[in-house]
Amino acid sequence: MGVAAPAAAQDCADDAANCVVVADRLRDTAITVVASGREERVNETGQSISVIGAAELAAVQGPDLARVLERLPGVTTARSGPLGSQTSVFVRGANSQQLLVTLDGVRLDDVAAPSGGFDLGTMLPGGIAKVELLRGSNSVAWGSNAIGGVLALTSERLDGARAGVEYGANDTVSADAALGASGAAYSVTASGGYVSSDGISAYAKGAESDGFRQWRANLRGEVRLAGDLWLDAAGRYADSRIDFDGYPAPFYSFADTPEYQTTRQGSGRLGLRYAAGSLNLRGGAAYSDTRREYFDPTFGTAPNFTTQGRSWRADLTGRAELTQGVTLDFGADSEWTRFATLFDPPQDARLSSGHVLLGYHSGGLHLSGGVRLDDHDRFGSHWTFGANGAVELAADLRLRASYGEGFKAPTLYQLYGYGGNAALRPERSKAYDAGIELGDRSGSRHVALTLFRRDASQLIDYLWPSGYFNIGATRAEGVELEGGWAIVDNLRARAAYSYVKAVNRANGKDLARRPRNAVTAGLDWTTPLAGLTLGADLRLVSDSYDDAGNFTRLDGYGLVTLRASMPLPGGLELYGRVENLGNVHYQSVAGYGSYGRSAFVGLRGRW
Repeated sequence: MGVAAPAAAQDCADDAANCVVVADRLRDTAITVVASGREERVNETGQSISVIGAAELAAVQGPDLARVLERLPGVTTARSGPLGSQTSVFVRGANSQQLLVTLDGVRLDDVAAPSGGFDLGTMLPGGIAKVELLRGSNSVAWGSNAIGGVLALTSERLDGARAGVEYGANDTVSADAALGASGAAYSVTASGGYVSSDGISAYAKGAESDGFRQWRANLRGEVRLAGDLWLDAAGRYADSRIDFDGYPAPFYSFADTPEYQTTRQGSGRLGLRYAAGSLNLRGGAAYSDTRREYFDPTFGTAPNFTTQGRSWRADLTGRAELTQGVTLDFGADSEWTRFATLFDPPQDARLSSGHVLLGYHSGGLHLSGGVRLDDHDRFGSHWTFGANGAVELAADLRLRASYGEGFKAPTLYQLYGYGGNAALRPERSKAYDAGIELGDRSGSRHVALTLFRRDASQLIDYLWPSGYFNIGATRAEGVELEGGWAIVDNLRARAAYSYVKAVNRANGKDLARRPRNAVTAGLDWTTPLAGLTLGADLRLVSDSYDDAGNFTRLDGYGLVTLRASMPLPGGLELYGRVENLGNVHYQSVAGYGSYGRSAFVGLRGRW
């Protein structure tokens, strides 16, 4: 099967049986890149993958990506205060830093952060058209960090213009716009956005609000250079400021403070792709840079701490159709990373790798397996393996299973920062899952049941006062149940339930901030009244612990959100929502505040 971009749709005219034109013949939500790093049908992989498209993102409303991700099974989140604060996403109980996050194919890891990873608090959904989440280890295709899973974000592609503005609780303003054009041999889209909020106090008992501000710009484009050779490019820049609370003298206990943090993030990729006959090739170079500065006006205007993390990456991947139904995916890449802080001199590392995946696709049977070799200039070589399969039992009904290994290289901070240990080994995982699935989550009917287990070892943790060591081992196991149904033409229901038991294998205690039970449910109804759409969402989370010793309990909670939207003349849409309708007081991180009842109204248009 081939998958073509909208700009290349005319190339499918001669081979309609084997070529999928995303925009015209197959829903974009039926295509994924997180299984192998290349486009393929979701129902032709044995891995647990969920895809959220542009229509669902618009229906959720607002600038909070965490609310979008919580719709998916196996996902819980924890935020240290208001919008824009540190936001952790736990996929099947894995550490947030063990989730690989990409935007338009660019890895967004903050290589200067102590544990690496990406802070989802700085990624707002404006300009994002697609969210893909793979749950489970998949380092064969993706390399380091893909222990818990892979979150792939894709920016929008437009042929026209759109704009929107929203205002609501805590003096929150969100505005964004995009302009794009496309033709048979090109497409280009530029977008930008701004969010500002007075926020709430990060310290739950505090009296002063901690605000947030971010502006961002995105660019994405492609052009046909000659025949089947295309040049594509993507870039993002975001500038953020978030206020936070700390531990002031003389008591050094958590309290209101005037401290704030600024974050500047830049990322981009320039590449070539070639597709002709039985061979597809893609190669390019990517860059990511994250710079943070921390300020405490109590002691002056200069930053009291700074970090800078930077990565360069070159890659070449391909797919060859060996025989009828047999494919070979292959790739090689090298990544060079550098970090520095106010107190740590610059340090560098290199990670080079190669991988192969052999696939078999015939009728309703789809099998894939592969191996990857990574070579790090500090800890040496590391092998990972993976395999998955799916078989169609009946129309739209498939049985799937997967085995995946993951690894996470030690961060530069863990190697050379405060408490650094140059002898660290990579974190490792082995993950298994099996399930049965009817339809897909964007279709008219969908039911999926999945059992999973993941064992992780050699986890890196700080052992006071000696420093970082490979001392951790965890196990996460559980079940995911997800369903969606078009009850009637204009009424759709959905629900997802997850049971995740994530524990420290040394003592059996629950991992911090990992509730065992989580439920998300919702209804969307397009009424006969002038296209008015009404929606309701329910989020239930069980008790958990805030600390590794299980001394501080976090109470479970339930949140209700009501949504509405109505089309207006001229391509406009009026929309609004009320979050936390019951004004529930809850905490996902002990001692940190959360939003009470909050109302928002917005106007957006597309032309």
